[in-house]
Amino acid sequence: MKTSNGIKKFALKQGINFLYRNPEKNLLKMMDLADKFAGDQFPSQRKVMREAMSDPEHPYYGYIRRLFHEIDPHVMKTTAINFFLNASLIGWSKQEETRQKYGCNVPWAILLDPTSACNLHCTGCWAAEYGNKLNLTFEEIDGIIEQGKAMGIYMYIYTGGEPLVRKKDIIRLCEKHSDCIFLCFTNGTLIDEEFADEMLRVGNFVPAISLEGFEEATDGRRGNGVYAKATKAMELLRKKKLFYGISACYTSANFESITSEEFFNKLIEMGAYFIWYFHYMPVGNDASPELLPTPEQRKETYRRIREYRSTKPLFAMDFQNDAEYVGGCIAGGRRYLHINANGDVDPCVFIHYSDSNIREKTLLEALRSPMMMAYHDNQPFNKNMFQPCPMLENPDKLRKMVAGTDAHSTDLQSPETADHLCAKCDKYAEHWAPVAEELWKESQERKAKKKA
Repeated sequence: MKTSNGIKKFALKQGINFLYRNPEKNLLKMMDLADKFAGDQFPSQRKVMREAMSDPEHPYYGYIRRLFHEIDPHVMKTTAINFFLNASLIGWSKQEETRQKYGCNVPWAILLDPTSACNLHCTGCWAAEYGNKLNLTFEEIDGIIEQGKAMGIYMYIYTGGEPLVRKKDIIRLCEKHSDCIFLCFTNGTLIDEEFADEMLRVGNFVPAISLEGFEEATDGRRGNGVYAKATKAMELLRKKKLFYGISACYTSANFESITSEEFFNKLIEMGAYFIWYFHYMPVGNDASPELLPTPEQRKETYRRIREYRSTKPLFAMDFQNDAEYVGGCIAGGRRYLHINANGDVDPCVFIHYSDSNIREKTLLEALRSPMMMAYHDNQPFNKNMFQPCPMLENPDKLRKMVAGTDAHSTDLQSPETADHLCAKCDKYAEHWAPVAEELWKESQERKAKKKA
């Protein structure tokens, strides 16, 4: 197996070098090589990529060429090998082997909070609930990654707090685990020239900068001057030829701004390569339920993002509304889990109830714990993929899982009961259900037409 993987890595490196000699001429030849390696894995994704490479009218035709002209070659090569080969092709096979052996979920990615500290205090942010004194040590994060790689996990995502409070440790981890890809959700205000140069050197660190829309919306939630600092960081990353994207949380207050065509176009103009949209979650005793989008706003967000995705060169992911592509909720280790700065292993970055701590259990033991197995045994939580979450759209499911296990609130600052959290979602779930039913019916009809 190791020999086979080594041959694949060598061939991919040679293929990328070949591609850089003449990207326009050699793109499809490189795709042929990818198809050979992938076998029967990810057929629909590879089909879309081939169409984007070959059709000049495709919205991503120019996007793909940007990757080879506007991204530093070392960063591009490292990202391609670590993401497409290690995390996706090689990693997936090892994950599946571990799933079958132990009868539990094994994630594709692990979200980690290096620290609970943050230099901002954003309105409605669940991370602020943890306080600012918790940290995972370098050795603890390193141990998590070592355990993860043994299971085939090569994708690690930093959340917080503000992860870049731990810049030096983050770069050290990038160096030590040069075969992994690291994504980081960050407010962007701590990205400076020195750190950008370190990113260039290691080549396997990708920031997703958080924005709430334009300046007024961003500063209104994050503080005066944050938008200017974040966009300055984006300019620096583009100048350095680094790969970066955007993280955007849509709420009832910023919905119009953050999902507008004007905002989307501005991100393309500023050189972003992806945007990750998140639905606001009312997590924590101090959360603001009034920030929950209305059913009409969520439906319109769904329609806008899908329209942009098919017409504009900026890859958009919609965390809550894309569940139909991944078969429902991906938390609980099914595709990812969350480890907070206290070492608690949460099923989801938004669901802070755990019966395991990485300081007391191995990663595999945590995956086989009652709370994680409750996720494993109950997924999907709804046959309608527009109602994937056991908290937001199916709050009784979360109540039962927490009550039926030894899971406790992992918010050490202000513990919140599952009943208190879910009570904030009951009306939302009720009002969203008929809209979700409408969207699911439309989705099923589209699929039926394609098959006909």
